[in-house]
Amino acid sequence: MSNDFYYDEALSGKTPIEKVHENADVLAFHHTRPSWPVHIVVIPKAHIPSLTQLDGHPIELVHKVLEVVRLVAAQVEQEHGSCRVLTNLGEYQDSKHLHFHVNSGEPLR
Repeated sequence: MSNDFYYDEALSGKTPIEKVHENADVLAFHHTRPSWPVHIVVIPKAHIPSLTQLDGHPIELVHKVLEVVRLVAAQVEQEHGSCRVLTNLGEYQDSKHLHFHVNSGEPLR
């Protein structure tokens, strides 16, 4: 079984998602199992394992991902007054696909 939910499920269409932003290289959508009242995930459409495993992947793609993170975070901050941006690495990273969480509010769990 693959450990890349974002590629195997979200990008493939197997799991329905509510898109926030999409372009040729990047997808942002509401998390399918949110941990905060506002919980948006931003991913590259190409598989990149993580922020610390960029070898062989064009840095320009990471810049494109960060630009969408910036846009989504600015929108969340404007609408809710504040937000967080985080990415998980190593054992904290359940899905081995580079992704950033943009969230606001107190944890739901």
